[in-house]
Parts: sequence; structure tokens; C-alpha cells
Amino acid sequence: MKTCPICQQAYSDDVEFCARDGARLAGEVRDERECPYCAERILKKARVCRYCGRDVEPLVKADTETPSPSPPEKIVEPPPAPPQASSAPAAASRPPAPAKPPQFEIIAEPPSKLKYVAMGMGALVLIVAAALYLAHRGVTKGEVRVNPKDGLKYVWIPPGTFTMGCSPGDNECYDFEKPPHPVSISHGFWLGQTVVTVEAYKRFAGATQRQMPPEPDIGGRPLNPGWGDGAMPMVEVTWDDAQAYCSWAGGRLPSEAEWEYAARADNPAARYGPLDQVAWYADNSGSERLDSQTIWRKEDQAKFLKSLNENGNGLHEVGQKRTNDLGLFDMLGNVWEWVYDWWDQSDYQNSPPQDPIGPTSGSEHILRGGSWVGVPRDIRVSLRNRRNPGTRDFDIGFRCGGDMDIP
Repeated sequence: MKTCPICQQAYSDDVEFCARDGARLAGEVRDERECPYCAERILKKARVCRYCGRDVEPLVKADTETPSPSPPEKIVEPPPAPPQASSAPAAASRPPAPAKPPQFEIIAEPPSKLKYVAMGMGALVLIVAAALYLAHRGVTKGEVRVNPKDGLKYVWIPPGTFTMGCSPGDNECYDFEKPPHPVSISHGFWLGQTVVTVEAYKRFAGATQRQMPPEPDIGGRPLNPGWGDGAMPMVEVTWDDAQAYCSWAGGRLPSEAEWEYAARADNPAARYGPLDQVAWYADNSGSERLDSQTIWRKEDQAKFLKSLNENGNGLHEVGQKRTNDLGLFDMLGNVWEWVYDWWDQSDYQNSPPQDPIGPTSGSEHILRGGSWVGVPRDIRVSLRNRRNPGTRDFDIGFRCGGDMDIP
């Protein structure tokens, strides 16, 4: 066994020169001492500890019987050949010596890689944070921007707190609207100024190769023949259809809490304005004004819908009524709106105070806002409804929201 006098690399007896620094190998001399750094046993003549890689001062005895070969002053010049070997063959077989032993760079390489990974991750976090900041920089409460993906207008809803559920002084609340409870919305979000229109949904259907759903009708009377009126609200969509559209548009369905927070717009009342000014509902959505509450009490649902059909009640183009204080149209009436949450009354009664999103599963999704079929009692910001997520109906639509990237 032979050892390099400089780097302490061990070689077999048939090797003449060190592959790292070109030094001539010599038989191993077991004149040892402890490394002052790691306490491992190393040769006294060693300049580098082969265990920890640190530089050490060589300790060579002057009166040793067989002196250890001294390291060359220059790495490129090999030390004199020992008597037992011929210099000519050694010169012919010696590999070229590098200018500098590489062992110190090898030791430093792993922490350097970790440092670069950490720096890269930190830079990525900063880039994402900067993008979000720039996207929302200068956005003010109620600001309106057009989403280039679907062509619809969206309103910026700032964070805040409100009382969710039955409004103060509202004697028409159902039990499933109770109890009223404080809710905090911790992040601002965009919300469609109107429900999704037929024109916007056609754009989505064309881009995703989807078929338009069946046309809406009531008792055989078309409510939007051939989907011809693009300004009408899109109806006859399932919850999955609505979620797919919102994802395509760069957003999502709003949570139930986000929907009510935006609908109230800091107004604690049951409605954000006089009912006829803000909503299409059973009394005013037909040819003649009806007393729908009285008709509902006297007749069953089938006869009630027949009365509405005979009166020409139906859908109306979006954005025809007065907005709330955030500039949102039709948060009440015209069409029910799918929201993200599953229905669970016990979960609602024990809702967390910040950013609630409902239970993780269920059999029915929540609808909000009421529709053109609803009686006055059913056109209030706290009213809740639910349907199977696969349901399609002539008065069910949706609007999108979320942390959308709208320039």
C-alpha cells in the first residue's frame, strides 16, 4: 500500500504517482499523530487531514531512521525518484499535474448548492408577492374592470366584517337563516358585476368545445328562444358547469359568506333598496303586476307557476335594476346564483368567524339571491336555498369571483 505525501490518498503498490496532484507515491509510514481538529489518527508528515479535510502542520521527526520524503516545492515538479525505481519509465508514465489540488473546492460544493436553492426559493416567493401586489396596487373599493377572458365586468370587494344571517328587524326569516353571526372576510376579491350572460357563456362553450344546455322554457313557452338574447342571464347550468366556467375565466364561485358580504355592501337591512327598484321577482317580472304572495297562499306550486306563465313572467336582461352600494347588479331577483358551499345547517349554525367556506362534502350546494319566480319574502339578502349540484332550471344562474388577475 502506498500513500500520497501531500493529500494522503491511498493507492495500491503498482501505482507510482498521485492522480490528484502528481506527487510520487511512497510506502506508507505509520508514524502517526492526532488531527488537532477531528482527533482522528493521521500521519505526522500529513499536511491535510484525510478525515475532516482541514490543513494541518506536518510534524516530521529529524532523527527518524527512514526520513519521509519531503513534498515538492512546486506541484508541477515531482520529487526525486527513490533508488529502487528508474526515473525514465516514471517520467513516461507520470500523468500531467493540475495547477491546484481540487479537494478544497469539492468540500465547499454541497453547501454552495443548498445556498443557491434557498436563494432561488426566496426569489420565487418575492416574485409571487410582487405580482399580487402589482395586480391589486391602486385597486379601490367598488372599482370596475373588464376581464379580457370572458368580456364581463368585475367589481373589487375589499376585506371587512359584517353580520351574516337574518337581518335586524326582519320578521320573515326562516330558521335556516339563523342565528345571525359575525363574519370576517380577510382578503379582498373580485366579483362579477352581473351574473354570467348568455353571450359570455357562448364564448366559454366555444373555447372549451362544450354544448349549450337546453333552452329555458316555462310550460312550453320559451324564455330565451335559441339562446338568441346574449344579454340575458345564463340559466339551465349545473353547479359543475358554473365552476368550470369560473375556472376558465380565471376565478371561482364565491363562497356563501363572500356572496352575502358583497350583496349587503355594508347595509344591514334585509334588502339594499326598495324591492321593485333592485329586483325582478314574481310581482314585477311579467306583463301585468301581480300580488304573488296572495296567489302563492291560495294556490299550490303548479297553479302558481301557471299563473306566472299566463302573465308572461320570465327572465330579464342583466343590469336593468338599481345596483347596491358596491355597484353590483341583480344580487336580488332575476336568477338564483350557485355559490361554492355545500349545504349543512348545523355547519352554518357553528360557522367559523373568519372566511367560512362550509363543510367539505354534502349532497346539495347552496343558492343565493332569489329569482323572477320568487315572492317578496324570498327576495332578501339572507335567504338561503339549496339544490342537487346536477340540477338545471330556468331560474338558476351564477356569477364568478375570487382573486382574479384582471389588468
